[in-house]
Amino acid sequence: MFSGLMLNTWIAASVVAVVAGIAGFFAVLRGQTFAAHAIPNGAFAGAAGASLLGINVIWGLLVFAIGGALGIGVFGGEGRGRNARHDVITALALVVMLGLGALFVSLGSQYAEETYADLFGEVFGVSRSEVLPIVVIGFVAAVAIGVAFRPLMLTSALPEVAEARGISTRRVDVYFLLVMALATSMTVPIVGALLMFSLMIGPAAAARSVTARPGIAMSLSVVIALATVWLSIALSYQTNWPLGFFVGVIGAAFYLVGALARTVATPRPAVR
Repeated sequence: MFSGLMLNTWIAASVVAVVAGIAGFFAVLRGQTFAAHAIPNGAFAGAAGASLLGINVIWGLLVFAIGGALGIGVFGGEGRGRNARHDVITALALVVMLGLGALFVSLGSQYAEETYADLFGEVFGVSRSEVLPIVVIGFVAAVAIGVAFRPLMLTSALPEVAEARGISTRRVDVYFLLVMALATSMTVPIVGALLMFSLMIGPAAAARSVTARPGIAMSLSVVIALATVWLSIALSYQTNWPLGFFVGVIGAAFYLVGALARTVATPRPAVR
């Protein structure tokens, strides 16, 4: 389980979990879970296009993820009615990229194998050549969040105060979407476009349900994401069941446990 290609699996999956835990925390805090769903699913088109051209799928993912993030951020609107417009633009970006993905897949010759890997991941087939790009992109994404941590926190929790201090919430929004695109491009090859959403949102939502303190919540999100990935790999290796099944179920279980803990800890109003 810890030798040969499996060592590449553990390294890549651990990096993916750390970045997903950090980015997912801000996605939940900023209410951008729809974008966290749309960007990886749309970026699937980039993976399909890269496979069609015979190049590393990570670069195709990166191009389409960044393109989708820029489209959502730039045309998402601002001010009154921004949330509704943002959702519409996000949906349109997703539809366009999925349409391109369908076209690229139809033109390819390895439909079943490549499509399954792009959509659901191929964690047990991680080669050494894929590990380095994943580590590099993951490092860049983590550093980008660290550099803009204070503006991200302020625009997430107190957008009016941020604007009063001269911090553009629109620019920070686009910045974070680009960071999410980086996280997507290095995560999809491992857990897949459909399951990356569960790894990014599940642990973060579970952490937020336990504590409202940002530092602790983000750290707990990373820990839960790592536990989810590690348990999923071990169980999938032992049972030969799909990794995605365990990622989805374990992520949901962590959230339910966190929600239950919050319910138990919340004092009930006295009955008169």
